[in-house]
Parts: sequence; structure tokens; C-alpha cells
Amino acid sequence: MHSACGLDCYDACRIVAESTSPFKIHGDKSHPAGNGALCALLNKAIHEATRIETPRINGQEVSMDEAIAAVVEAFKCERSLLWRGSGNVGVMQSVTDLFIEKIGGTLTKGSLCDGAGEAGILAGRGINRTLPLEQIKKADTVVIWGRNITVTNAHLMPYLEGKKIVVIDPVRTAIAKKADFHLQIKPRTDYYMAIMLARFIFMESSEDIEWMEEFAPDFADFYDYTREHRIKAILEYMGVGLGDMGRMLDYLRDQKVVFIVGTGVQKYSIGSSVLHAIDSLAATLGLFGKEGCGVSYLGNSKGGFDNPFAVKCPRVSKVTTPFSKFDTVLVQGGNPAESMPDSLHVCEELERVENLIYFGLYENETSKRAKIVIPAKNFFEKEDVRLSYGHQYVEEMHKIQESSIGISEYELTQRLFEAFGFEGLHSKEHYLEFWLDQCKKDEEGNLLSPAYEELPYEEGFGEEGGEEFVFIDEYDDDFINTKRFRKYRKESKNKPKDETFWLLSPKSSKALNTQFARSNKVELHPELGYIEGQKVILSSEYGSHEFIVSLNEDVRSDCVLITNNTFGLNKLTPSIVSEEGENACYQEVKVIINKDEE
Repeated sequence: MHSACGLDCYDACRIVAESTSPFKIHGDKSHPAGNGALCALLNKAIHEATRIETPRINGQEVSMDEAIAAVVEAFKCERSLLWRGSGNVGVMQSVTDLFIEKIGGTLTKGSLCDGAGEAGILAGRGINRTLPLEQIKKADTVVIWGRNITVTNAHLMPYLEGKKIVVIDPVRTAIAKKADFHLQIKPRTDYYMAIMLARFIFMESSEDIEWMEEFAPDFADFYDYTREHRIKAILEYMGVGLGDMGRMLDYLRDQKVVFIVGTGVQKYSIGSSVLHAIDSLAATLGLFGKEGCGVSYLGNSKGGFDNPFAVKCPRVSKVTTPFSKFDTVLVQGGNPAESMPDSLHVCEELERVENLIYFGLYENETSKRAKIVIPAKNFFEKEDVRLSYGHQYVEEMHKIQESSIGISEYELTQRLFEAFGFEGLHSKEHYLEFWLDQCKKDEEGNLLSPAYEELPYEEGFGEEGGEEFVFIDEYDDDFINTKRFRKYRKESKNKPKDETFWLLSPKSSKALNTQFARSNKVELHPELGYIEGQKVILSSEYGSHEFIVSLNEDVRSDCVLITNNTFGLNKLTPSIVSEEGENACYQEVKVIINKDEE
């Protein structure tokens, strides 16, 4: 039987399940987006993780009927909120929105992940179309920009065979070690890198004038804009030299180039400007609408679909959610107590919620605070449809295992509709067919997103095509000059030297955010003088936490690296929202290091 992985990942692997007890799974070698292998999370971690098996009310185990009755009573309130995580990204996760709309409840808006980058793409292109995998395969040069694909997108590796690989990243990642060239730039300088590369391309007349005259005619103004940026000062700020820039240009000039961009570059207040600048660089080279060319970021997986779960509800920020303003909060498939930025404040907010309901698979910092706990079914135990933000393929998620544990999102919604006497909920089969009937098919019978285009932007930009690309023409960034940051840095002057470090918080290969394996490590460059296994306390304006040192020469000496499955990480991160895109700014912070004197 075929199914698909529901974990929050670009790859969205198709699974082949064997009818054994216990069932066995392996990757589908025939699937274009996979190579027959499955990651360690799917092969091992998800099977070994301890499930929540029994509902609870106030810490006491109860029957599912009792727990649902308590949920019903909790939602008979004036102010209710649904906060959904991404523990499972099947389309049926959103069916609960239909109930929230019926009771006049509130949902969230914005993103903890990719919203700023999405906003930057929309500013230039008007619509975010996914770059098909076959176009990556046809490229001469692939520039991997702030994305550690061996961890987050491993099934993309076969598409890179035979390519010239360039990596732009402040960390010497596994793919950077294999690359033809690695630019280890300073964090938060990706905007400047894109602008400088565009300026040099114009200076040496390597721009694609013919393409720009047709699709991006304001290129002269963009060149003038790049000239407002001082070359020497900016190169020094980024930590690169003219030779580095020249070598970089060698990989871009007269090539079919694909930029594969990760979310790390936009975890800042100015994140939208970063993607807009990278897109503007790509437009200067004429990389849109051509074979083997383009910019690959997180696509809009629901693009082109009519969404049966689209509702009209009031919304609050997912980044700065005011939990305490609500009488009842349903947390579905997430762990805001640990995964949201500024977690000390988040936990204070959650503690003040009268009826906190946790609906998920595993025990975590949020479930431990919940008044009502409802165990969920995992994606092996229910029917769903898997879209992808990394490629164009759509997969049916068939139930491959019966289980007495938990309840599905549809079943929860159905029971709540019945308890409140609401009408209008269709059958589960209706919704599944609604999504699948909208898909296209390729020659091999693989399901495709209705938004799939072999050459995105071939006819121009905007929703309908035919519009022009809009270059970036302004950038306002005062992070380093804010009174708040200057005051914080002044307070840290009691250190022997400037010991403020950029905080990097990438994903771990052993976990999916706060699911599965957890860590207590901070990775530091050996030249900073710390010892392997040493205890240190990291502090920012938002809080502090103790970590264990892991020495890593691949991290810049002006950075600390803490993977996002690490306990206490988000005690350090800011609860601020990006300028555009309503996105979390996890890396918009610098920290200081203190030795633990105990």
C-alpha cells in the first residue's frame, strides 16, 4: 500500500507499506521526489517516540468521551483560540477551522517559518510559484543559499549530481564541505551579498538585457539603486573580499543557475528584503522562465487549490499570540511553550489560560501545562492528502495501521459539530476527494498540484502572468543602531572584549523542531577558548539558559549555533514580527556567553 510522510519537510516522501505486523515501510524508488530512502525520523524516531495514549483532565486519566465532553464545555465560552503547529502537514489538519468559525472563535495569522521570505517573493514576482524539480536537474550551477539540504531536504541530493555547487552560509555545513565554493558570510548580510553581486554583474555587463527589457524594464533604476551601496565598506562588513566576489561571479556568468534558498536567511526583521534582493539578483541574470534556471524557496503548497477549509475568522499573530486574552485555547499539533520565540513570556501567557487544551501525539512542555489532553492519531492511522512546499507532487496518505489510540482531526471536529448541533460538515471522503479531484497528472500517473507549471514565469509575473518583475528599491535596517541594542551592548562591556554573538538556530537531523530527540548543546568555535562539555550560560535581552558546549570549527567565531530542538533556545529569542510577512525573527538577536561558576 502507498502512503506519504506527513512530517513538516520539503521532501514529502511517498511511502510503501508492507502488510506485516508490525508493519514495515520503505521509500518508493519510482517517485520523482524520492530515491527510495527514508530519513531517520521516519524510519526510527517516529516509531520509538512515546505516545500519549490516554486522555487527561487536570492530570487524571479519563475516557475519550469524558475528555470530549470537557472540551465541549470549555468551548462554551466567550473567547476561544485555535493555535495550530506543523507536527503533521496533511490537508485534513485544517478541518478544525470549520468548528472554530462556527463558534465565532479566533485563529492565528503569520508564520514561525517562512512568511517574511514569502512576502519578499510576492513583492517582486506577484505570486510564489514552486520551481519544479526537473528545472533544478537541468541547471549548470546550483547556489545553495542558507539551506542545509542534507538535513532539511536530503532527497534533493540526486538532482545536484554533476552540478557546480556554490554554498552561501555562515556555517560550513555538510553540503558546503562538498561544494566547489563556499562563501562563509557573516549572519544577516545576505541582502548585501545579493545587492553586491547584482552591482558587479551590471559593472561587467553580464546582465541579461534582452530578458529584462521584456520582463523587468526598470533594470536601469535597479542598477542605480545598487550603486548607492558602498562596495568596500559592505564587503568588509560581510567578511568577504573582492577575490571572493570574482570567484562567485565565475559560477553565475553565462550559466543556467538555480538559487536554492532556505528560511535561515529571512529569520530577521528585514527577511522580506533578503528574498526580494535575491530575486532581483536572479532577474538581473534573467533566470526566470527559462530551463534550468530559477529561485527555489518554500512554495505555496495550496497554490491553485480551492480550499474547502478556508474560513472567515478573526486572527491574531502566531508570533506574538496573546494567549491570556482567551478563555479557551486549543493547541493542535504544536508546542508553543517551547517552539515560539520569547518562550518565558509565552509560558507566562499559557499559564493564565483557564482552559488550555492540548491535542497531539507526544508529551511536551505545552501538554504538561494543559488542563485537557486529547491524544491524536498519527499519519499512519488515518486518511489524508499530502501537498508539498518543496516540489509539485501530491500524494494520497492512506491509513496503513489500525490503532485504538487517539482521535483524528476530522473525528474531533465531527464530535464537536454534533455536540453543538452544528450543520454543514461534509464526510471525510468528500473533503479528500475535493482536494484530489483538483490535481493534474503527469505521464506516469503522479498527481501534480494544479498550480504546476513546467517553466514558471515564462509568460511573465503576477497571478495571471504578463506583469513585470518589480526590483527591490529600498532597504531600511536599523537593528545595529537601535537604542535598545546599543544599551544592551553597553551593558555587556564588562566583558574583556565584545562578546556579543549572532545566534543561529537551524534544524537538527535528529528531530523535527521540538519533536523526537532533544538537545542541550551550544556549538562554539574552538578559538573562543571554551572546553568541550563545559557548562555556559547564554543571555540575551529576552532571557538566559544554561547549555553544554560542543566545539565546532564549522561555526564562525562570531556566532553561536543552537539547533531548534534544544531545550531553552527560545528563552533567548525575540517576540518581534518581521517588517513584512508576519514572520518570527528567531535570529534577530545577539547573545553573550558567561561561564557557569557552579
